[in-house]
Amino acid sequence: MQTTIQNALTIDVEDYFQVAALSEAVERDDWSSMEYRVEANTDRLLELFDSHNIKATFFTLGWVAERSPALVRRIRDAGHEIASHGYSHQLIYDQTPELFREETRRSKRILEDITGEPVTGYRAASYSITSKSRWALDVLCDEGFTWDSSIFPVHHDRYGMPGTPFEPYQLRAPGGGLLTEFPLSTCPIGRYRLPIAGGGYFRLFPYWFSRWGLGQINKAGQPFIFYLHPWEIDPDQPRLKVKAFSRFRHYNNLDKCMSRLESLLGDFRFGPVSSVLSRVTISSEAVAV
Repeated sequence: MQTTIQNALTIDVEDYFQVAALSEAVERDDWSSMEYRVEANTDRLLELFDSHNIKATFFTLGWVAERSPALVRRIRDAGHEIASHGYSHQLIYDQTPELFREETRRSKRILEDITGEPVTGYRAASYSITSKSRWALDVLCDEGFTWDSSIFPVHHDRYGMPGTPFEPYQLRAPGGGLLTEFPLSTCPIGRYRLPIAGGGYFRLFPYWFSRWGLGQINKAGQPFIFYLHPWEIDPDQPRLKVKAFSRFRHYNNLDKCMSRLESLLGDFRFGPVSSVLSRVTISSEAVAV
């Protein structure tokens, strides 16, 4: 069912023990003692994308890049786009502006030192640029980022900025700076916008439904943005003791994710975020959020 529209394929490069759903079981100080699986899982994705001749954007956590600079170089050498996923995967609205700036600058420097190339794209941990953390957009502008993919235009307990645009747009930060925003994709069901961009939703919904929802966006003449984490193709990862809802969020259908991803790559056209944005007509009238 491939269309002529190129969609953005994105990978958030982080390990299983760094996600918000498991934070009740793992202290950040214990990360270095956990079984480290992100390299092998990311390499599996690189092999898959190479077999389909597809390029993607890898939003890479600074903590991971420090420990695995060779992995970052492998991603770059395979022709993929490197973007920032921050440093420590903390929710932005739980940080001070000063700490967020320090970590944002640190992560950008790490990635640029490894690749020797400018890093201009950013995605917040758990999409945590919300109405409580709009100030973070000013920091991104100050630190030299030109585009962002952190805003989910939905209601959610951890993220979301309802009322913001559903399609790529020019964003005006509170301080007046400009960013191109590629919001996480949703599809219309009546008056409701259903999150359909990937991750836990991709594992929760049956594949036919994800294909339908993403296809609706392409039928409307727009590209969608899809995201996944390396740990989501790893059903053999350690099982941590967390509350039932967190356990469901993290472990649901891990064994089905890789085969679904392979189907997705055959059903749609994909490229890195910057490539997709270069093909989209974006209004010059900036949207203040």
